[in-house]
Amino acid sequence: MMTDFIENGTGEKGTVLLAHGAGAGMDSDFMVAWAEGLACRGFRTLRFEFPYMVLRREDGKKRPPDRAPKLMEAYHHAITETHVRYSPHKLIIGGKSMGARIASMVAAEDPTLCDGLLLLGYPFHPTGKPENLRTGHLAAIDVPALVIQGERDPFGNKALVDTLDLADNFTLHWASDGNHDLSPRKASGFTAQQNRATALGTAARHFG
Repeated sequence: MMTDFIENGTGEKGTVLLAHGAGAGMDSDFMVAWAEGLACRGFRTLRFEFPYMVLRREDGKKRPPDRAPKLMEAYHHAITETHVRYSPHKLIIGGKSMGARIASMVAAEDPTLCDGLLLLGYPFHPTGKPENLRTGHLAAIDVPALVIQGERDPFGNKALVDTLDLADNFTLHWASDGNHDLSPRKASGFTAQQNRATALGTAARHFG
């Protein structure tokens, strides 16, 4: 079965393949903003959906995410189709939250599949369980990886992540006072638009 992509941009700086988070599909406001923002900065962006989200879109019934092996299989398939249909000279893979985690697991299994990782709101641990770290596989990744994280992210805030011993190929960009979608509190003096623009600029420089 062919992967359905939403495509933005022309890709002179490279192609970015993005997967969605657990609860919202590839057309969420967050995914649209990142796809269009990267496209405006010289990248082709491709968005796709995991099988459970495809079914949810077809019948309207909410269902939980598939288990990791099925999600990874779908991501592998999307990478293969990206190469067949677009022949990218540079391929960055990643996504939002769960999509970021699955992309990182794929890259850890076979680093030759991509030229970099863009991890947006990486779930370093389940919410409320900072002791259950999801970082064991990250050491196997040897491509440049950029993590865009809100300072208040409940799946890995700055205080916790700063204590982790991540490899030198990992770069962290912190969205000021940001939560899981990088949005700050009104009283912080920052705005969601500012945080997104700064993060997009960081990503464009990192992979451009």
